[in-house]
Amino acid sequence: MPPAGSTRIRLDVAYDGTDFFGWATQPGFRTVQGQIEEGLSSILKRHQPTPSLVVAGRTDSGVHALGQVAHFDLNPDQVHSLVRVKRGKGKPKRPTDLATMVQRRLGGILVTQPEIVIRRATLAPPGFDARFSALWRRYEYRISDTLALRDPLQRMRTTWHGFALDVDAMQAAASTLIGLHDFATYCKPRPGATTIRTLQSFDWRRDPDGVLVATLQADAFCHSMVRALVGACVSVGEGRLAGDRLVDLRIERARTSEFKVMQAHGLTLMEVGYPEDAGLAIRAAQTRARRELPEDE
Repeated sequence: MPPAGSTRIRLDVAYDGTDFFGWATQPGFRTVQGQIEEGLSSILKRHQPTPSLVVAGRTDSGVHALGQVAHFDLNPDQVHSLVRVKRGKGKPKRPTDLATMVQRRLGGILVTQPEIVIRRATLAPPGFDARFSALWRRYEYRISDTLALRDPLQRMRTTWHGFALDVDAMQAAASTLIGLHDFATYCKPRPGATTIRTLQSFDWRRDPDGVLVATLQADAFCHSMVRALVGACVSVGEGRLAGDRLVDLRIERARTSEFKVMQAHGLTLMEVGYPEDAGLAIRAAQTRARRELPEDE
């Protein structure tokens, strides 16, 4: 929960991840979080410390976002610095003007970083946590195979594939992975982190230009999970891997060389879903609890 007396701001962010070393701040590397926090530092340079961003989903190097969500907390001094009326002119701004001012000021700073767009800034309702209150995250992955039109203008968000892919076989394979499972086979493990997730949907389609688009939605995704799941389906679509093998691999819970993890640049975080305001704190508490599998899993 926010520190006593602070005000929480929600940011809805879009970015082209091509030239970023992922979302999370890393010393010596250009990251999305780092650039936004530098902008906040500039705006609040006389009112430190700089707020830290909490994000719905940390994207890897090269991954894009249209619907990323983050939050940060402002202390009372920082709030006052953003909404005060200078030189005594005008009427005091309403509290709701704070979010508008944050978006305007931060957007003005980030104009030098055109790959990042602050789509919206709002006052977060009580109980909101960008990470723990989320019900689901939805990603898309784009592949242009030999049956698709290769558009050079889309090359930074579409993976080009040198073989025709069987979308029906890929859809059938994807549907076998839906549900609450341990996805260790399809994740890059992190010390102390669980790989149990609920994959809510996983669908394939061909757009009118022939581009294959995978849409995946889950309560959360572990590291590299989306790109691994897509890579497994691509192996099925090539005919190198039987569709029913994906479930066997999941049950084995071990990394494998039977498929390749796909490249990052074809992946975009599309949207993050949250409950109604009254359920935000409850959802955050539920998410913080360690996930467990049913006994027969």
